[in-house]
Amino acid sequence: MNAFTATATLIMLMATASVHGQASASGKGITTMQSLDDVRAVAPALEKYGQGRLFGEVWRRLDLSPRDRSVVTMAALIARNQPAEMQYHLNLALDNGVKPGEISEIITHLAFYAGWGNAMAAVSHAQEVFSGRSIKADQLPPATDKPLPLDKAAEAQRAARVEQDFGAVSPGVVQYTAEVLFRDLWLRPGLAPRDRSLITVSALIASGQVAQVPYHLNRAMDNGLTQPQASEMLTHLAFYAGWPNVFSALPVAKSVFDKRPLQQPSNGMAISSHAPDLLKAI
Repeated sequence: MNAFTATATLIMLMATASVHGQASASGKGITTMQSLDDVRAVAPALEKYGQGRLFGEVWRRLDLSPRDRSVVTMAALIARNQPAEMQYHLNLALDNGVKPGEISEIITHLAFYAGWGNAMAAVSHAQEVFSGRSIKADQLPPATDKPLPLDKAAEAQRAARVEQDFGAVSPGVVQYTAEVLFRDLWLRPGLAPRDRSLITVSALIASGQVAQVPYHLNRAMDNGLTQPQASEMLTHLAFYAGWPNVFSALPVAKSVFDKRPLQQPSNGMAISSHAPDLLKAI
């Protein structure tokens, strides 16, 4: 069985589990997804799109791995405080290779980028999933950990710009932005910088906060997110955050892509992609 066939088979199993309200592919944990019959009884077309387009196509697209799709989906659900599918997707994330410690860090990170209340709501769902899978505290990152190296020059430049623009407006925000976010949270080693950037951009788009996307999308790509992956993130988010939020972000993403050097894949052909499949859908 080749990689594509294996991935396709996994996604179809995930789709079947989701629409029937069963546990995720491992059979562990619990889920609150509506059953196939429940959805069809209310919205037959929604059930068709869910099986056919979302799980049958979108989750099978190759420019973003199933693991990354789970990370993006969790970020969107937490940012939008949408609990109905939370436990299913937490289980699915674990099945797709997201580690318990990474889920812990995703929730912690999004407390600052999506709001404390949204993170606390996610904690209650994660606790049930962790309990169902016998995930213990020793599998989670410690509250205090040895930080990743700080890029002192880049941080000094960022801090000076924020201080100049907003120091007189809200010195407290400026202080905690430096002390808590960029000199602490972003340096926690339990989640790779690329993944922190991926969930940050996903949460910003999902909550309609496009003004912050240019900085964080550039940071994500500096941290290793490729342009095709960023493009596919937008396509995935259209289904989980809604077309209006994504279309509000598309011009911002296009501007970021246009100002960055074209990436060269192994075949030597330049990549320039602005979520083309999403645009074709309109």
